[in-house]
Amino acid sequence: MAKDKKSPRPKAETPKGFRDYFGAEVTQRAEMLRQIAGVYHRYGFDALESSAVETVEALGKFLPDVDRPNEGVFAWQEAEDDGKGDWLALRYDMTAPLARVYAQHRNDLPNPYRRYAMGPVWRNEKPGPGRFRQFYQCDADTVGTASMAADAEICAMLADTFEAVGIERGDYLIRVNNRKVLNGILTSVTRGTERYDIDAMSSDDLQEYRNHELKGLIEHREVTDAIFRQLDKFDKVGAEGVMHLLTGGRHDASGAFIDGVNLSDYMAKGFVNFLQARGENNKETLLRLRDILDMSAVGREGVEELEQIVALLESQGYGPDRIVIDPSVVRGLGYYTGPVFEAELTFEILDEKGRKRQFGSVAGGGRYDDLVKRFTGQSVPATGISIGVDRLLAALREKGRITAVDHGPVVVTVMDRDRMADYQAMVAELRNAGIRAEVYLGNPKNFGNQLKYADKRNSPIAVIEGGEEKARGVVQIKDLILGAKIAENATLEEWKERPSQFEVARDELVAKVHEILATQADPD
Repeated sequence: MAKDKKSPRPKAETPKGFRDYFGAEVTQRAEMLRQIAGVYHRYGFDALESSAVETVEALGKFLPDVDRPNEGVFAWQEAEDDGKGDWLALRYDMTAPLARVYAQHRNDLPNPYRRYAMGPVWRNEKPGPGRFRQFYQCDADTVGTASMAADAEICAMLADTFEAVGIERGDYLIRVNNRKVLNGILTSVTRGTERYDIDAMSSDDLQEYRNHELKGLIEHREVTDAIFRQLDKFDKVGAEGVMHLLTGGRHDASGAFIDGVNLSDYMAKGFVNFLQARGENNKETLLRLRDILDMSAVGREGVEELEQIVALLESQGYGPDRIVIDPSVVRGLGYYTGPVFEAELTFEILDEKGRKRQFGSVAGGGRYDDLVKRFTGQSVPATGISIGVDRLLAALREKGRITAVDHGPVVVTVMDRDRMADYQAMVAELRNAGIRAEVYLGNPKNFGNQLKYADKRNSPIAVIEGGEEKARGVVQIKDLILGAKIAENATLEEWKERPSQFEVARDELVAKVHEILATQADPD
């Protein structure tokens, strides 16, 4: 009788687009989130931990169709006898779950409702370098008020958050625009072209202009979306690059040709002038925007909201060195309804090719007054911000605010396995004194392996008590950090002058370990 073939062993590998996080990374992230939560809590926001799984219907725009049930999200259908089980999905952000929570519990929640949420989100998208399908977000939102004070507060809180985690003033900038301003520029550019430039147009240009006049732009959403996509590239390609993208197109850095929107030069210039309206200070920028948007009622409304935000921020001491009005901020065209925020870190780093570049965006958000309406049928104003946790952590490492090395526990070695109780007593004393410590629990036969283990754990100290030390009432304490430094480049004389192993009385164990740890933390 033939034997059954054994099933193949599964590959030990992470799924594509996912990664594992180990000790130091997890600890550093938890500490940063603790600091952020402290700022949010100080501002009066409450924590919310919603389900990691939502109905796909609640997620909205990623509602699956028959052919692509997993489009955009990781989704599955619950098994039901009738085959009509609910579609469920892992959350792809923190905002859609907030809208569902608010709609579901609004009668029990305070109004306005201020909450923050932190945790992983999942995107069923093509992964790439530094782009994963699971990542952390850290959000704060206010639901239930249309006051621009809520938007100003979000900006101020974000500035305080950066400084709390170690991003110094001058190394970050929060840029603010308004979706109404962006809508208004369509009107102003179209009518402005007619008002100022129509007499100078050739017959061909005039016909092209009339094909893209205001009514046509609004009725052809793909045209307006294409315009805004090109405006959003201003930081990367500059005014000239945007001008080409709005008209006939341009070649990118690789030489590939990118088709343009095919606007007339007159209209394209109007949009570029808008992008360059940022002045020396917020007051000057707002004056320029008022002039550019004078022919658009919605645009003027957007400028008035920005003026309110600036006034509220300045009253609290937040000036353009931290928060600035910037017309080139274009975010979430089908999502945001009012002010929009983009937070970037302005210090330079070296890219993979050794070229200098700014670190870039680490947070974004804005006002979204229509999201809860999907559930309730009634418009509910809301505004908020989302921080990219992994990018902010990477920035803190670049600035040296978080060291890549996270020291492990003090390791108490085992010289005699029959005296495990003695070693556990040492560890208990260290832990009770607030010191991270562990007993070596592997095979103690080879002492060298114990020190190798301590090195692999990045332990700062090893404690040694053999039978001879036990008899004399002493312990040996080995400073592993100093020992490694001495071994790197010290002469024999320096090695003798700076011993890295100390013998102390058994009852002085905790005090000596504290002393060595303090020296390691502040070597000067």
